[in-house]
This record gives sequence, C-alpha cells and structure tokens, in this order.
Amino acid sequence: MRPAENTTARRAAPDPGTDADPGTDAGTDPGAATDGSVARPKWARPPVLVAGLVVVVAALALMVLASIALGARSVPFSTVIDAFLAPDGSNDHTVIRELRVPRTLLGLGVGATLGLAGALMQSLTRNPLADPGLLGVNEGAALGVTLALGLFGLTDPAVYVWFAFGGAALAAVMVYGLAASGRSGSGPVRLTLAGVALGMVATALSSAILRMDQQTFDRMRFWLTGSLAGQTSDVLVRLAPFMVAGLVLGLSLARPLNALALGDDAGRALGVSIGRTRALTGVAVTLLCGAATAAAGPLWFVGLIVPHAVRALVGPDQRWVLPYSALAAPVLLLGADVVGRLIARPGEVQVGIVWAVIGAPIFILLARRRRVAAL
Repeated sequence: MRPAENTTARRAAPDPGTDADPGTDAGTDPGAATDGSVARPKWARPPVLVAGLVVVVAALALMVLASIALGARSVPFSTVIDAFLAPDGSNDHTVIRELRVPRTLLGLGVGATLGLAGALMQSLTRNPLADPGLLGVNEGAALGVTLALGLFGLTDPAVYVWFAFGGAALAAVMVYGLAASGRSGSGPVRLTLAGVALGMVATALSSAILRMDQQTFDRMRFWLTGSLAGQTSDVLVRLAPFMVAGLVLGLSLARPLNALALGDDAGRALGVSIGRTRALTGVAVTLLCGAATAAAGPLWFVGLIVPHAVRALVGPDQRWVLPYSALAAPVLLLGADVVGRLIARPGEVQVGIVWAVIGAPIFILLARRRRVAAL
C-alpha cells in the first residue's frame, strides 16, 4: 500500500488522501478502477486473496484455542477437552466454560468490530491515522457508559449500550467539526489532534464522575483500561445483535467506499450517493464502536494498526480490506489478551495496556512517515 502524494504538478491524484493513485503507481493494475474499484498490487489477485483469507481464518481458530487453553490458571489441555466433552463441574471446567469461553467470544466480537470500524473510518475520512480511539470515538462511548452507570445507575448492557452509541456519535461529529473549522480543512493531523483533545476531555469527565461514586469506580476501573475479563456470556448475548448489525452494514459498504476513494465527482459519476454512503458509514462506525466499548471499554490502536497492515498486503480495495480487517483484528486482540494473562501470573495485565505498549510506538512511526504527514 502506498499513500497518494499530491507533491507534483505533472499528474493529478484522484483525490488527496486516497490510498492509491490508480494506473500510475508501479505494481498496480491500470484498469482496476474503471468499475468503481481501486487499484491493487499485481500479485494480489482474487485466488491469492481468498487463500489469504483462509490462512487468516485458520490463525483465528488457533488463537481461539489458545485463548481457551491458556491463562493465569494453568490447566492441562486434556482437561480443556474434557470441559467440553464431559463437564463435571470441577473448578477447572468452570473456569474454562464460564470464564474463558465467554471471554474468547467477547474478544472475537470486539476485535472484529474495532478492526472493521478502523478500516471504515480511514476510508471515509481519507485519513491514514484514523482510529476509533485516536479520534475520540471510543472515549465518547466510554463517557456515555460512565454517565449511564455512575449517574443513572443503569447496569443492563442492553440499556447502557444506547448511551455508548450516543457518546460515540456525538464525539465523531464534534471531532470532525473541530477539525474542519480551520482554513486548511480536516486533514489527517488536524483530525488526530482534535480527536486526542476531545478524547482527553471525555476521559477527564468520566474520571470526575467516577470519583463521585466509589462503588461505581471500583466496578469500572479495569473496564476503563480496556479489558475482556469479568464479562459474562449474558453481556455478549445482549450486545451481539448490535455488533452483527454493524458488521453486516459495514461490509456492505465496500463498493461505494471504493468509488468515493476516487473523489466525490468520480463517485457520483459511478452512481454512488455520497451523502447516503457517508451516513451509513457513520451509522456502522457508531454501532461498531458503541457495542465494542460497552463490552470491553476503550481500546486504542486496534482499528489503526490492523487496516494499515491489511492494506500493505492486499492493496486499497475495500472489498478485501474490510473482511481482512474484521478477521485479522480479533487474532491480534486475542493474542494480546493471552500475553497479558501469561506475563503476570497469577495476576493479569489488561489487554488495553498490552495494546497500548504495542500500538504507541507503531503509531509514532506512522505519524512520522513523510508520505502520511504530507496527505
């Protein structure tokens, strides 16, 4: 994946900030964008990409097994198998069936939603640094949940998830409004700065609300760092419909987002409704981020790193970027969760902390890249 560079007057890029310049970069298919899609590396043909999806699915299956079998409590693998084939109510079987399985399923859902949300945000805003955490969307959703729990005493996930949706939507609108208020427009750096600033304000407000109620603070302090632990299967059941709705809607927007990557005028010429596509993408991102944050708390960098890695492998075609991101993100999120369980036995390190350690240096490298800074 090579970001477009609007640095020469001899050729015009389709639109500043798009992921590729169809027909001009070496290693791309000059005719790939004629139907509203975008160019991709020559080696990234459908048979290869399908095979890659199979590999990602296999890696996800292995990570699911690792998440169920490994943890702060050492359990033999034979006991793990017996917990499913012949459960006897022992402590080990209870840990596996009632703690690790719901935790793993939650990691699958949260990882898929955040990976897809990041890919959608980067495509919609044409901002390679877009991320639900960096743009303040996760923090807005977290503030909504904090208000629901701390001020209104709402403890049902099916109820406070609506506060998460409202906080996520409001944060997204405010960040874009702040970034677009200047003369230079809503560029990548302005969006990131506005998102970080608004996220800090939302986090401060959440902390102030929690300090007013010690019981709520004790219940939410681990959730606010980003954690897959401590949630029951009931939480996943209640939030799963919102996650599934966001995933289905987001994946269905691949073709119109490809057309928008060529610019608004080209998108209209290809028959895409610009306003409708942007509105539906915003709804999808709100559903995805709201449900993920309500379930696991604010997690940074998942939606930033995964789509970048995916585009480097498959090119900028959203028909492949979106499903790859939705499948690859839970692999990394579950992997980080397993690492957090193993490095501090018999305790645990929250997955949000592990991801912050991994994602912060990668974000710095991405932000310092000349091409990204010049978008």
